[in-house]
Amino acid sequence: MSSAGGERTAVGQARRAGRSGRRTAMLAAMKAIVQIPCFNEEATLPATLADLPRSLPGVDRVEWMVVDDGSSDRTAEVARELGVDHVIRLPYNQGLARAFMAGLVAAVERGADVIVNTDADNQYRGSDIERLVRPVIEGAADIVVGARPISTISHFSPLKRLLQRLGSRVVRGLSGTSVRDAPSGFRAFSADAALRLNVFSAYTYTLETIIQAGHTGLRVVDVPIDVNPPTRESRLIRSLPSYLRKSVVALFGAYTIYRPTRLFGGLAVAFLLPAAVLAGRYLYYVAIGEGGGHIQSVIASGVLAIAGLFMIAIGVVAHLLAINRRLLEEIRYLGRRRVLPPREDSTQRPLARSARG
Repeated sequence: MSSAGGERTAVGQARRAGRSGRRTAMLAAMKAIVQIPCFNEEATLPATLADLPRSLPGVDRVEWMVVDDGSSDRTAEVARELGVDHVIRLPYNQGLARAFMAGLVAAVERGADVIVNTDADNQYRGSDIERLVRPVIEGAADIVVGARPISTISHFSPLKRLLQRLGSRVVRGLSGTSVRDAPSGFRAFSADAALRLNVFSAYTYTLETIIQAGHTGLRVVDVPIDVNPPTRESRLIRSLPSYLRKSVVALFGAYTIYRPTRLFGGLAVAFLLPAAVLAGRYLYYVAIGEGGGHIQSVIASGVLAIAGLFMIAIGVVAHLLAINRRLLEEIRYLGRRRVLPPREDSTQRPLARSARG
């Protein structure tokens, strides 16, 4: 080989090595996006943003994202003025759950490896984000929930503390996870976990996403965090009875979606067992020659048995729908992986409502 040819080969190899090295560096670079769902938060947003970090250990780039849920004030303008990297504007107010999901999708589209969700009222401390994202960065978890010190938060009433603990216990039982503070909205997600999540409730995402994660094999852990003093009244919890009612409905709906066989199987047993007891009671009286005066037991047993068989039929149909839902979720997940090019400050179309199974 001539010296000129060898030189050209060496140059070509160097260029390929350089391109390969740049690709490796780009693949190794990790980006975190902190998303903040907002609705009319121009007053509280500056303090919240001032508390957020611009660098994290193990992360090459930290960006901020505000999801403006149809605000009527200057939330979007304030966000831009304060240096927010991405402002996503929903055309009208769609609720916290849909704003949260819009943010997850947008963050993944913008190349986030880790997505942190926090509230716009500055409830959570920005200094705790490092602690929150560490298990995701280290590959030890897919979702990390910030566990607040419920028992020592002075502005929580005793009843609210009790309901928070009770609700978290119920979610732990339904999801099979060990999360101590299920209603906490301070969370970190891997990009893969964000792509897999689907929220059906329009009210809140906190409880449903933990149940879904527990039943889809995502690893969920929690870490202790602190909170800041309140800056305003909660918009999600307008009254404890209303919050309790909506939370129960959300939990029941999530369990119907992700554990239909167990739910309707339990209901079937609840009907069929007393039906069998009443039928046995009637047969006993027939055996001793006194069956004529206990026809009510036959009627009640028949009604309960029909209800139990109806629950079994619903459970079978729900099980088949759950299989179909899992297939559709996998298709949706694969579709989401084909992320679109980023579009800054764009108006996002409302997320389509997902049909319940």
